[in-house]
Amino acid sequence: MNEPPTRKPPVRRPIKRRKVRNVVIPEKTPLGKGKKAAKPFPTREQILEFLQSRDDTVGKREIARAFHVTGDDRVRLKELLQEMAEAGQLEKRRGRRMRVPGAALPGVAVLRVVAIDSEGEAVAQPMRWEEAEPPPRIAMAAEGRGQGALAVGDRVLARLEENEDGSWTGRTMRRLENQADVRVVGVFRRGRDGQGRIVPVDKRARDTWPVREGDTAGAQDGDLVEGLVEASDRLGPRRTVITGRFGDAEDPRSISLIAIHAAGIPTEFRPKALAQAEAAEPAALGKRVDLRQIPLVTIDGADARDFDDAVWAEPDPDHPGGWHLIVAIADVAHYVPPGSPLDRDAFERGNSCYFPDRVVPMLPEALSNGLCSLRPNEDRACLAADLWIDEHGQLKRHRFRRGLMRSSARLTYEQVQAARDGQPDETTGPLVETVIAPLYGAYETLLAARAKRGTLELDLPERKVNLGEDGRVASIGIRPRLGSHKLIEEFMIAANVAAAETLSDKSLPALYRVHDQPDRARLESLKEFLGPLGYILSLGQVIRPRVFGQILERAEGRPEELMVNEMVLRSQAQAVYSPDNLGHFGLALPRYAHFTSPIRRYADLMVHRGLIRLLHLGDDGATEEELSRLDEIGTHISVTERRAAQAERDAIDRYLASWLSDRIGAILPGRIGGVAKFGLFVKLDESGADGLVPVSTLPDDFYDYDEAAQALIGRRWNRVFRLGAKVRIRVTEADPLTGSTVFALVDAGHGADLEGMAPLPTQRRRVSDRGPRSPWKPRR
Repeated sequence: MNEPPTRKPPVRRPIKRRKVRNVVIPEKTPLGKGKKAAKPFPTREQILEFLQSRDDTVGKREIARAFHVTGDDRVRLKELLQEMAEAGQLEKRRGRRMRVPGAALPGVAVLRVVAIDSEGEAVAQPMRWEEAEPPPRIAMAAEGRGQGALAVGDRVLARLEENEDGSWTGRTMRRLENQADVRVVGVFRRGRDGQGRIVPVDKRARDTWPVREGDTAGAQDGDLVEGLVEASDRLGPRRTVITGRFGDAEDPRSISLIAIHAAGIPTEFRPKALAQAEAAEPAALGKRVDLRQIPLVTIDGADARDFDDAVWAEPDPDHPGGWHLIVAIADVAHYVPPGSPLDRDAFERGNSCYFPDRVVPMLPEALSNGLCSLRPNEDRACLAADLWIDEHGQLKRHRFRRGLMRSSARLTYEQVQAARDGQPDETTGPLVETVIAPLYGAYETLLAARAKRGTLELDLPERKVNLGEDGRVASIGIRPRLGSHKLIEEFMIAANVAAAETLSDKSLPALYRVHDQPDRARLESLKEFLGPLGYILSLGQVIRPRVFGQILERAEGRPEELMVNEMVLRSQAQAVYSPDNLGHFGLALPRYAHFTSPIRRYADLMVHRGLIRLLHLGDDGATEEELSRLDEIGTHISVTERRAAQAERDAIDRYLASWLSDRIGAILPGRIGGVAKFGLFVKLDESGADGLVPVSTLPDDFYDYDEAAQALIGRRWNRVFRLGAKVRIRVTEADPLTGSTVFALVDAGHGADLEGMAPLPTQRRRVSDRGPRSPWKPRR
């Protein structure tokens, strides 16, 4: 509480306020009588500089403290701040806080949904944005009950809240009629009356879009199409024009096309970019280092077509137990100069996208599968990292050279692993002692260093969809995780660390691969999830990857193992590309960048250009203009990376739904992978497919959702359906177009199979002493 004043404040003449912009305040005015002029009164420019230097909002008290404003001058400061606000020089925020207007957002704004993230949440941007920098991305809070999910293109009036980390959350106040063009992908259907409509393939979409006869572009019933819903200020249906046709929606080969076009991934290169790629010629030796006598080899998947990394290792003769490694990467920068047509198309894509039946490449095939692919026995331009590690796997020194190499062999992971296990074939036999054994020797040393620093090791199986010649799903399996996979991973990590260290040591602006520490709120949610399962997550300590590793080790082999791995993954921050080096939490590394895949990732191409500029390896390095835009570039390619990952997941979901559509009525085993008020999400053991079991189909009872225990518990009969529990389901619905599947539980009369699971901490629901309640009437 403030103390009462000991004397009356001086009488001041009332100020007549006029709303006049650009009011000039003298830089120095006399101080109150009897005061010492220890510091001059701050000018507008000084106040603005102070506000711009702060990342957050600022209060009047902090400004006064910064400029040593005391006594009666506080009143003058308040008047000056008010005049600056009226002149638009600063913006007042909640709690009498202030900041420079511009990147800040108002408390309420009209937003447009621009994307659906990997967790199904809507992401929006302001409808009006006149700043030079990119608009902020706003995470929309979940919609209220009965409102339906937001879809891309929706317009809402939202209340905005700025989070502590500078991100924004929007809360829908009301939905607005869409007055902007909306792109929609769906199936063209004709009704009995002949009226054409587009039925969206997005399972979250609520509406279909009528198409007038002159706007169908010749589409036939059942075609997969793209339409543009045009903006209109008139009442009634908006005009929908079909802008693209992609073939029969029932064709199995359309499944990937649906995911690609729904995500808005570019599929066609511009003519100038294609011409530039076709005109490219093999690089000459020139000033490059000749590496053609070194038996470098590529190790990739059996179905890979672009080979952008080759490896080799030998014992370090100067340091017993140490190793000399070479990681040679395709020199994409030689063929893709900054600002060229190829560069613009590659930047727009951001990365390649991989689907079971096709690849949408970042670069045209003439480069991605041709001159930039390190094919065996062909001269190829490369940027090579020489790495020296000691007997403990620590990177002691490194250098980068631009060279000309010739791959000795194109090997697969399975070939290399078989050779290591004593079963070489004709290709690997001659390489076992000279190439493969040294690679494994260096790998085992790197692996020991990885274990010592304590990285986050999540064990989440990756599903592989195998297609038949007709494009239909032939089988679904799990991609093997071999030692040869880990070998290449460790070599790539070592090269990425060397690239990051080189760039940061010389203070050249660069794009880093940043994985920040987990958010506190997510950790609290993880702690609540783990508690009922018998796991302790202490948040009083400094959280390191090793903490999660101990939890994962304990979960190994238990019924909830997969769920614990997934929940730990969800608790982590999302990795992004940024010029601010925050380190990589998951790998427990202070500096990390992506260097090893420039054929398929624009971030790696940017790192190559930075190294070329820094080390004077050519005149095609990073430009000043590029370096000034790293923040914008990092934001863009982080978005395209998430776009590609979401499209790849959506395609897999649709293929799994296609596979299940031929098994309607089949009874299959699975586990409960998610619990919500409206039902259970079950993941099948064999295929990894997910499906919803609606709560209305559970055995007769009224079910309470226990969020802490992640369970649905019946009020009348105490049936428990809990996360991680084993169940058997019957497939009731499966739609390949939307990727949605619906299951029904089998033999669920006594609840789920909880064998081997820790008991609930308390029995939260008991049968009433006054007798059983009606199963569908909860007690008021």
